[in-house]
Amino acid sequence: MGQINTEFLQKCIDTLRKSYVMINSAKEGTIYYEMYRNSLVKSFEITLEQSGKLLKKKLIPYFATKKAIDALSFKDIFRYAHKHSLLDEKTVERWFEYRDNRNNTAHDYGIKFAQKTLILIESFLADVEKLKIVIEND
Repeated sequence: MGQINTEFLQKCIDTLRKSYVMINSAKEGTIYYEMYRNSLVKSFEITLEQSGKLLKKKLIPYFATKKAIDALSFKDIFRYAHKHSLLDEKTVERWFEYRDNRNNTAHDYGIKFAQKTLILIESFLADVEKLKIVIEND
């Protein structure tokens, strides 16, 4: 199958990590905090989506047709990653939580969402770094 290119995912991770550092250095209620919060939320969303897309590519060898893998939902992709021993069950459960949190962004870009996302960011960053390694390994 060949190596899956993870350069864009790494850029997403770097941007998310920097947004996280910056929001933690900003005073809540300032324009800087709002800018970093917006960056954090968008970086989280993009990183999550890119993670699912690349994991889907990693799963291609396990499916008979491209059509079969294209039909998978985000959560199905992670279920199959567990089924094929690419990720453990606890990790998959955390990815489900990340996805559920991301789905809430469509409805709530406010303070509650940002606080929930901030709580998840450290574990998300650790999980996405590990996922990147899984995707890169043959």
